[in-house]
Parts: sequence; C-alpha cells; structure tokens
Amino acid sequence: MRDVAIVGAYTTKFGELWERSLRDMVVEAGIGSIEDAGIDGKDIDAMYIGNMSGGRFIGQEHLGALIADYAGLAKEFHVPSTRVEAACASGGLALRQAVMAVASGYYDVVIAAGAEKMTDIDGSGVTDTLAAAADREWEGIMGATFPGLYSMIARLHMKQYGTTREQLADVAVKNHENGINNPIAQYRNKITIDQVINSTKVSEPFTILDCSPVTDGAASVIVVPAEDARKYTDTPIYVRASTQASDTISLHDRRDITTLDATVAAGRWAFEQAKLKPEDIDMVEVHDCFTIAEICAIEDLGFFKKGDGGRATLDGETRIGGKIAVNPSGGLKSCGHPVGATGIKQACEAVYQLRGEAGKRQVDNVKYAMTHNVGGTGATCAVHIFSTERGQ
Repeated sequence: MRDVAIVGAYTTKFGELWERSLRDMVVEAGIGSIEDAGIDGKDIDAMYIGNMSGGRFIGQEHLGALIADYAGLAKEFHVPSTRVEAACASGGLALRQAVMAVASGYYDVVIAAGAEKMTDIDGSGVTDTLAAAADREWEGIMGATFPGLYSMIARLHMKQYGTTREQLADVAVKNHENGINNPIAQYRNKITIDQVINSTKVSEPFTILDCSPVTDGAASVIVVPAEDARKYTDTPIYVRASTQASDTISLHDRRDITTLDATVAAGRWAFEQAKLKPEDIDMVEVHDCFTIAEICAIEDLGFFKKGDGGRATLDGETRIGGKIAVNPSGGLKSCGHPVGATGIKQACEAVYQLRGEAGKRQVDNVKYAMTHNVGGTGATCAVHIFSTERGQ
C-alpha cells in the first residue's frame, strides 16, 4: 500500500444558491482543485463523487456520469466516475474511496468531490429526504425526523451527564464565531447563547439555531501517491489515516444512544493507523449537524471524557486558541451542510489549515488535522487524519 497525499483543494461558496445548478457547482469545485494542483484534465485517472440524494433533491440520478460529462472528462478522456452514497457521510466516503484507489496502486491521480443541491425542493421535501438516512420503516414512517432523533440523544445526554442548555447553545455560538472568518460560509453572523435558546423551537431542546441549515455547495480534492506529491505542489498534505465504521441505523438498537459507537471505532482505528493519540491533534472538523452532535463527537473521538464535552465547550477549550480547535471552518452549523459535500469540505479545511492558508480563522502551528463525517444518526462514520509530514 502506498502513502497518499492531497495536492489540490477547492470549495465553492456554501448557501442557498438559487442561481446555481449541481453540475455547475461541482464543475467549479473540480476545476478549482485541478488548478490548485497544477494538473490537466488528461492527468485524471478516476473520480469519486459524494452525493446523498440527487434523485430526490434535483430529480437526477447517474451523477457520476453527469459530472464526468460536464467536467469535460467523459467525451475525450473517458475518465471513470463513481457516485458514492452514505447519507451525510457521502463526501467522507468518496474521499476514502479515492485514498484507497491511490494507495492500492490502481490509480495515480484521483478526484474526490462532493456536492449537493438541496434548495430546489421545499422544506417538507428536504425533511423527508433527510429522514431517509434513518431507518425508514422503524423511525421515518413513525414520524421521527432528524431533529427529533438527535433531540432524543440530547435529552438523554443532559439527563445522564448534566449537559446544560447553555452548553449546547455555545456550540452554535462558537461555530458562528469561526464562520464569520470563512469567506465561503453560509452564515457569517455572530449569535449569542440567549439568541440560540430563544429562537424558533424545532424539537426540544433544539431551536432553529441548534440545527445545521439547508445548503447548496460543492468541494473537491486531488489525491496522488505521496512519492509524487512534490511534482505538483510545494505543500503536499499527507493522509495519515482513513477509516470507516458502521453502527445500527436505528437508535433503538444502539448500545447507548449518547455514544456513537461508529465514531468511537473509526476514531480508534484512525489513531492506530497514524500512530497518534487524541492529544496530538491540533484541529478537528467534526460533524455538528446539531449542537449535541459536536459534543458527542469530541467525547467519542477521545478529546474529552464522556460527559465533559459540553463543559469543555462553554469553558472555551474547543475554541481557536483553546485545548483543541473544533470546527474552525464554522462547521456544519455556520459554514453550511450540503450533505454530500460536507466530508470533502472538511478535508479542504484541513488542507488550508495545514498549509497556513486559513486567514483570520487560522489555528497556530497545525501539524495534525482530523476530520469526522457522520451518516444519519451515526450508522456510518468516516474519519481522516492529515499532516504536513509523511510519517513512517
């Protein structure tokens, strides 16, 4: 197995992009990453495209072929292009497929991209489409929505560990503070704990400001063998770990719904692959689809003891300059969550941070960066660790 590096990265603007089509956004992202890597379309061996539900959101399937076509890689170069679906973890798994393809020696230059166009249908349609990432028979048909399912996790976490409403709200406050300094972010506005708590109710204890928004956007990275990386860039970012784990799709079958066991497993395997420990990581992009999701993630990945994630957040330990910078991009909450693109956007943020190109949200002296991308309520989890150093 070969070591792997990222040599190009690009993320479109995230938001309610009424004038943009999915094909337009993903082509922009792909071309941006190709230009960042200094390569040409004829150099691409394969593409993996993360997308949750093109059929439901825009009425278009066969997205691998669509993107290859509109990126100009089909008619002349016949580049194989594969859509990857794992609900909200589609982007993270697209990256993992690209990493494995290059690591195995099967391909040398691969695009890993993610895209979602969510605003072409109304709110009820979005809610129903996202609910398909849970257990449709046991949860969705019974009326459970994603805010409802995550609110169950939040209520039990609050009961078992004393997590407070203010601690949940501060996750959103902190991520908006970071998103203000991210030019691609959907929401670049400061909010307060009181504003979060008193905004429109969604599902107890959540209000609208505890929830990630409906978003359009795309992102892309270029993956190559580590030994070739400096042919393309002076600042290659090495993939030190790439892992994936599964859990039951329905909450009622879980060992403990306040712990996402797929995150625990994928995180543990990633640290083993990279020969690192949680305390070695300088910044992490976690899947904060709801405020409780970030608290569970930083506990399940081992950055804080179980039950301490809320306290650590309110104490400032997850802010830039704290113990570990969590979601310097603004996370899903502020930057936005075009579900198929999120895992790739997280990788792009890791690349920018490791290169020292993150501007006013830059974390000091980043050596190791991690990303954590979850599908559904935790049935799928993809974790990656990146570094400026190739490793042993």
